[in-house]
Amino acid sequence: MTLFDHTRIADPTTTYARLREAAAVHRTSTPDGQPLWVITRYAEARAALADPRLSLNKANARTSGEYQSSMPPELDAHLLNMDPPDHTRLRSLVAKAFTPRRIATLRNRIQAITDDLLDTMAGPPTDLMAALAVPLPMGVICELLGIPEKDRHDFRTWTNTLLSPSPGSARDSRTAMRQMHQFLTGVIQDKRSHPADDLLSALTQARDERETLSEQELLSLAFLTLFAGYDNAVHLIGNTALALLLHPHLMDDVRHHTVPIRAVIEEALRWNPPFPLGVRRFALEDLTIGDVVVPAGGRVWISIASANRDQRAFPSPDTFDPGRAPAHLAFGHGIHYCLGAPLARLEAEFALQSLLQRFPTLELAVPADELTWWPSFHKRGLRALPIQTHTQSLECGNAAQPLADRAPIC
Repeated sequence: MTLFDHTRIADPTTTYARLREAAAVHRTSTPDGQPLWVITRYAEARAALADPRLSLNKANARTSGEYQSSMPPELDAHLLNMDPPDHTRLRSLVAKAFTPRRIATLRNRIQAITDDLLDTMAGPPTDLMAALAVPLPMGVICELLGIPEKDRHDFRTWTNTLLSPSPGSARDSRTAMRQMHQFLTGVIQDKRSHPADDLLSALTQARDERETLSEQELLSLAFLTLFAGYDNAVHLIGNTALALLLHPHLMDDVRHHTVPIRAVIEEALRWNPPFPLGVRRFALEDLTIGDVVVPAGGRVWISIASANRDQRAFPSPDTFDPGRAPAHLAFGHGIHYCLGAPLARLEAEFALQSLLQRFPTLELAVPADELTWWPSFHKRGLRALPIQTHTQSLECGNAAQPLADRAPIC
């Protein structure tokens, strides 16, 4: 059994349901033939995400292989490859930019960017991904980090190359990584000469004045924060919008505030998470997970997408139900819980609530079975989401109240 079959990308839920019924853990292999253990049930996945015996450090791998060591060393010394105490040290440097209080200060700016993007959407069918889901998180994270606007399109192109490689595209991936490295090196040098009130300037200062991280760690943290700080939010917006379009009654409920948009977002995170596989881990010792022994050094992947559809944790798991308690694992669990989760949630709330308010009539512009997904096992996201919008006035209580004036989500 292998999970790396591109025929499964359009509808992975059937495969995962069969695997969950058979066992909690399955042995398979990566595309380059390396052994791999995949966890598919909720209880085992949640425990594994917080298990200190499962390391993120690739030095603890029993085998190597192209699929494990794809990043150059200059960009690889980041939080997704570290255990404590290095993980604790670096996470504390970045966490200051993602506290609930800091994220709440971005509300007005997120609303302004959203409004500007929606202004361009009226009229003919629009690709919601290109018009809103991509530029909003990209704009926000780049402003937070201090990335010039002129460079943002290039970074998106490089990211798509890395996350959605085509067969035989190793050369393209290496080129993208080299270009990203050169780009970030230049940005950091500029921050040294012209520091500003942004995260990259703060990290550069921490490197130069307090020596709390190495130059390699600085580059890697810059890469990870930019890379991970927007892509998950892009597909959270897209996947939640698709869920609403497939359940039109919910759009009216959200517009009239009878169903909170936050509840819809949480259910979308469970139902169709943008990051379907947790960061790979390596067993520090022989581990028994479910009824399977994972040997020391064995590579473990935790299927967030499968765990979130486990009927043992979620009754009628294939039903989209915003009334559920938010117990999903979309942002992880334990010390590696996603730092950017509050920002991604806030961006999705502003984007979707504002979209529904602006366009009272909203529908798919193509049949749902014609939508295509990125050919990636690392992200779950649409290449495009064509929608038909119609502008007209909406009079329904306080539906037009700006989100920036409401209670914070964080």
